[in-house]
Amino acid sequence: MTSLVQHTFGNQVRARVCGICIEENKILLADHAGLGTPHFWAPPGGGIQFGESAPDALVREFGEETGLVVTISDFLFACEFIKQPLHAIELFFAVKITGGSLRVGIDPELGPNQMLREVRFCAETELRKMPAAHLHGIFKKASNLAQITSLRGYFKL
Repeated sequence: MTSLVQHTFGNQVRARVCGICIEENKILLADHAGLGTPHFWAPPGGGIQFGESAPDALVREFGEETGLVVTISDFLFACEFIKQPLHAIELFFAVKITGGSLRVGIDPELGPNQMLREVRFCAETELRKMPAAHLHGIFKKASNLAQITSLRGYFKL
């Protein structure tokens, strides 16, 4: 984990939103640098700002990170990740693309030191080839892509 990650996100509880976007049996993922492994593939999302609703935050985050405009269809599940110095509570929603063009975006709070390296749709066969340490922990809770949108409840990762 880089010192930038520790300084920006460490030693605080962070409320995050994440979007599960599946099209043509592929899931949209963003690759992040600086989280302890060469890659960290996770559904797009980010922090909720003070006074912002979770759905509004997710629409904003999708635009910032992926260039896509989305609508939210359902709340799916919540995850809690605690590994010092990080502590995040993540709310996952199903999303549908309604506009925009897929591109690697930015995290405005990071300025010139961006963590996003790539955003793309990944097939299940690609996910199976990735080391588990390179994937968001929620992928350990679902045996296939279809199952991830059926997850409900709270998961401690």
